[in-house]
Amino acid sequence: MTYSEKISNKLNELLTKNYDAEAGYKLASENVKNNTLKEYFNRRAKERYDFGHQIKNEIKVYGETPDKGTSLAGDAHRLWMNVKSTVSNDNEEAILEETIRGEKNAIEEYNNILKEPNIPPTTESILIVQRDNIKSALEEVKAFEIMA
Repeated sequence: MTYSEKISNKLNELLTKNYDAEAGYKLASENVKNNTLKEYFNRRAKERYDFGHQIKNEIKVYGETPDKGTSLAGDAHRLWMNVKSTVSNDNEEAILEETIRGEKNAIEEYNNILKEPNIPPTTESILIVQRDNIKSALEEVKAFEIMA
């Protein structure tokens, strides 16, 4: 496996997780009553959609093919694996807790890729900005949890 294949494989994993997060945020938005939370989840879904496009473009730079769609059910490492069961209970606090868990995992995944030696500067820059936006979103959702 060449270096670019290794990086694009890791970026494809991150891309899929962003698809999962986008879908999870959309689902959460549909299942909360609080309008402020709805807006928050919709903004986060759009943000993850945008992240996905940035990552797709970076994968194409390596001459690789981006993945298309969310992961298969049953993958224990997906960010939003519990959202559906959480929202079915109509419990906004549980949705917020699951969001916090997912965002913490996302930050860890970004940090792991950023530890790659000789990561191209463009890739590093994109991932740092995305990771830092996720950190900000995490702080915002923690504030919602305190109010819940």
